[in-house]
Amino acid sequence: MMKILHLETGMHLYGGARQVLYLIEGLERRGVDNVLVCAKGSAVANAGRESCAVIELKMRGDLDLPFVGRFFRLIKQQQPDIIHIHSRRGADTLGGLAARWAGTPAVLTRRVDNPESSLGVRLKYPLFRQVVAISGYIEHGLREAGIDERKLSCVPSAVDSTLFRQRDCEDTWLREEFGVSPGEPILAVVAQLIPRKGHEFAIRAMQGIAQRFPSATMLLLGRGPLEGSLRKQIGEAGLTERVQLVGFRNDLHRVLACVDVLLHPALAEGLGVALLQAASAGVAIVASDAGGIPEIVEHERTGLLVARGDSEALAQAVCRLLADSALRASLGRNARAKVLEEFSIDRMTEGNLGVYRSMLRRAAEAVDG
Repeated sequence: MMKILHLETGMHLYGGARQVLYLIEGLERRGVDNVLVCAKGSAVANAGRESCAVIELKMRGDLDLPFVGRFFRLIKQQQPDIIHIHSRRGADTLGGLAARWAGTPAVLTRRVDNPESSLGVRLKYPLFRQVVAISGYIEHGLREAGIDERKLSCVPSAVDSTLFRQRDCEDTWLREEFGVSPGEPILAVVAQLIPRKGHEFAIRAMQGIAQRFPSATMLLLGRGPLEGSLRKQIGEAGLTERVQLVGFRNDLHRVLACVDVLLHPALAEGLGVALLQAASAGVAIVASDAGGIPEIVEHERTGLLVARGDSEALAQAVCRLLADSALRASLGRNARAKVLEEFSIDRMTEGNLGVYRSMLRRAAEAVDG
């Protein structure tokens, strides 16, 4: 039986951590033995115990050099066939060093589209036998940065289509939950409250949307360091009755079932888990053309794309959808069909499993040779 040691050092169950749990669940169904290593006290650790063995390690970020020794000792104790490193918070370099010193083949999943420095390319990526990009856009960027294309694979992220699926909206529940009157259009932005997610442009767009659809409500779902500044922006724009900061929701699938349009005005995005969730739920999407977003949102087919940072274009696209229920429904249907075909958990699991098997085959050939 193949044994994989997964390292995910994020503290919260955001998109990337969810992807790790989806992968482990898929691997478990295929008879793979998995051990998940997480930061102490993380939400990821608690959720992971439902699927596999979980080990919590002290992890203090990129400068926590003693983490290399802690993780090295754990590798020697667990004796995995492969180490799969999923996150950047101290894991991609420090975890890679521990894997190299332990002599265990390691694979790194790259989820973000931030440019890599030449130093990072020279020092970090040689630690890994394989690098998995979650979108073609990220894979292209890594290739352009000088990483050997023989080390690169593209395995897109996935969504749980049994959870995020088209269903009847619990309209009464949602409107009571958020204080939205019957018949009012509901918009949503689902993302961490961080600069690259572009919330400020959604709020600016809402000023234009409210002129044409004065009863529309926008829900900002997520947490992050920008909460205070966004709340101030909402107040200064006179939108306190129209834009709500509602925090992180464990029942996102229930919320999305009632949303008319999802906005995703990101300035940079590796792929976009929120887009997969909305598409799976059949929600019409308006998104920026950043990063890997166009791999999900095909303009005029599975959603509408606008130039990043263009609040006016964002507002116009949303208004177009609010005025055309047939177009909203058509885009939602097409988006769900695309997700079911290209972004299933089974497809993601098989893609990663293929990477593991290739790594083990090459390792065996090297020994025989």
